[in-house]
Amino acid sequence: QVQLVESGGGLVQAGGSLRLSCAASGSTGSILVMGWYRQTPGKQRELVATISRGGSTNYADSVKGRFTVSRDNAKNAVYLQMNSLKPEDTAVFYCNAVGRSWQGLYNSWGQGTQVAVSS
Repeated sequence: QVQLVESGGGLVQAGGSLRLSCAASGSTGSILVMGWYRQTPGKQRELVATISRGGSTNYADSVKGRFTVSRDNAKNAVYLQMNSLKPEDTAVFYCNAVGRSWQGLYNSWGQGTQVAVSS
């Protein structure tokens, strides 16, 4: 089993910055991809940013140039630096990890952390 714990969410004014952190623990094995997703009431959970073990990144068009995802493989951690935040960024952000351990493949999610951007 793999557990993910997010931190760093909070309330910030438009134009401000936040940094989200996520640490994986348990039987992580080889984590192939880590990333961030967000969800608001009435909308489908959407991809924000992902990063592979080798450092390849993928971003939603709406956050390109504003958000930066990074990863520390030694710490089994992923980070999301969010700059120039907008009210429409308000959502619950979820950490995700896809990998393979001796028990098999897994797709794990964190509990979520609230990001609120005021205007």
